[in-house]
Amino acid sequence: MDPIATPEALDATFRVHLGGKIAIANKAPLRTREDLARAYTPGFAHVAKAIFHNPDEVYRLTIKQNAVAVITDGSAVSGIGDVGPAAALPVMEGKAMLFKQLADIDAFPLCLATKDVGEIVETVKRLEPTFGGIMLEDISAPRCFEVEDRLRAELTIPVLHDDQHATAVAATAGLINALKLVGKRAQDLKVVMVGAGAAGTACAKLFMRIGVENIVACDREGALHRDRDGLGDAKRWFAENTNPGHETGSLADVMTGADVFLGVSGPGVIGIEDIRKMKEGAVIFALANPVPEILPGDVEGLVAIIATGRSDFPNQIDCSLCYPGIFRGALDCRAHEINDAMKIAAAHAIASVLDENLLSTRRIIPSVFDPRVVPSVRAAVVKAAMESGAARASAACQPPAAALKGRAARWQDEALDVVG
Repeated sequence: MDPIATPEALDATFRVHLGGKIAIANKAPLRTREDLARAYTPGFAHVAKAIFHNPDEVYRLTIKQNAVAVITDGSAVSGIGDVGPAAALPVMEGKAMLFKQLADIDAFPLCLATKDVGEIVETVKRLEPTFGGIMLEDISAPRCFEVEDRLRAELTIPVLHDDQHATAVAATAGLINALKLVGKRAQDLKVVMVGAGAAGTACAKLFMRIGVENIVACDREGALHRDRDGLGDAKRWFAENTNPGHETGSLADVMTGADVFLGVSGPGVIGIEDIRKMKEGAVIFALANPVPEILPGDVEGLVAIIATGRSDFPNQIDCSLCYPGIFRGALDCRAHEINDAMKIAAAHAIASVLDENLLSTRRIIPSVFDPRVVPSVRAAVVKAAMESGAARASAACQPPAAALKGRAARWQDEALDVVG
């Protein structure tokens, strides 16, 4: 029985959720008439006029500098599917908690009562004045691709689809370290993937950015290749950009000689006989949640490394390793986008948290709670944003006046050292 499903655990879980898991807190005192005059009327009028005459001041004088909207329609919630916007709200609250706990970012869950791509895009566009960044979450493919593409083109603030890109960054970080342990090079790998949706596409693109040349993606009908008919846009991308050896046949057929298996699909898609066809030093990333494609206990002794998306197994490939630090960096340098250079920098930063003395087959990636992760990712993302032209003017990297306190302010100081 899943431990979280026990009556005792369920009682504790429901108690945590009573009344919601997040709240708004004032950062300035509001105890006297003088406090009221500064924070509310007539003080706000002076600040509003300052922003009207210099719109860039909105970043210095409002919550925008540190605010991320977590957007979903509830159509693809991890492990439970299309549950709608109301049922997705506790999931988005959890994301907001992680933003605050790990990166001191104020994140707001916004669950939209529409699945229409145009309506989602128009709604988010109208939120831009308030937020410094947008994270898309649990929107089903293929609509998620169009939503992200349109928002990236039409907004002036960074947009990240967590299910695609944070998954890809975490998986790439894990692969970087796994290769150190098994003594293989990215360009020599054969990677077999199952799951040609949002996460799979993003993973393939980042794997290719670190040098992987031979990726064979599969769906229920087998390998994706150029001669297959009836493929949608995402699968057509795989057919045209991967599988250089033009392999055909079933998943079982193409597993022969594979160095890495990446699953972002569902439980039970591969078996022991498929694993036996892989090369020595095989690496398995079985990332389906909550039940992976194959369980670690089933492949013990057959593979060098296995990672999953679960916290109760070693080597958890978790999106939460990525998006707090990525957005911390993007907000701090006021980036207008989160580009591939920033994602690759984040992956290398996560991987580098574990030096060679700390790496093992049961520890290829740091914990979400490792205090070094967010500062490392944040500094790497700021540097990549500056070098790639995604950051605004360098003045935007200056620490804001008392708005970001504690850890976030220290990370800004660190980034100034990184970018000179």
